[in-house]
Amino acid sequence: MNRRSFSSEGIILARKNHGEADRFLTIFSKHYGKIFLLAKGVRKPKSRKRGHVEIFSRVKFSYIKNDYFTMMNEAELLDPYEEIRSDLKKTALAYYFIEVISKITQEGEKNEDLYEFIQDYLFMLKTDVKYKKLRFDFIYNVLVLMGYWPKDKTLINHDEVLENILERQINSKRVGEKLLH
Repeated sequence: MNRRSFSSEGIILARKNHGEADRFLTIFSKHYGKIFLLAKGVRKPKSRKRGHVEIFSRVKFSYIKNDYFTMMNEAELLDPYEEIRSDLKKTALAYYFIEVISKITQEGEKNEDLYEFIQDYLFMLKTDVKYKKLRFDFIYNVLVLMGYWPKDKTLINHDEVLENILERQINSKRVGEKLLH
């Protein structure tokens, strides 16, 4: 059996419980793009990884990959974004950012610029209170960065353009719109 070990840092995009104590994670990593992996035993009360794998947390992690599965070995919390989590409006916008990134990227699509972009916007969200402008700037800049929109062209109807490109709705938009107006 071919077994390889990897390490990187990344932002947790999604998680889904599996079995009694495991969790499937979607991570946008700095070095490998979007990856899916299994965090075994992470939901056990004594798990060292338990508090490190929350959505939109930035983590340093290692994982192994073989012919059958990809499994997380270790996780170290780099930034839990507590300033965001303590504010409902900021949390709603962070979930929106994460959902957009999750839907606009494909598995294994490496993009270090996009990784830095996500970090920059989460950092701005820690202090920025102009939520609507920040959300529109995020949409414009992610579309430009991913090559879906020309850099010098003004973007009107941000949400409509984004959803047309993605060919799906952004579910967290509804919550964010109610909170951010």
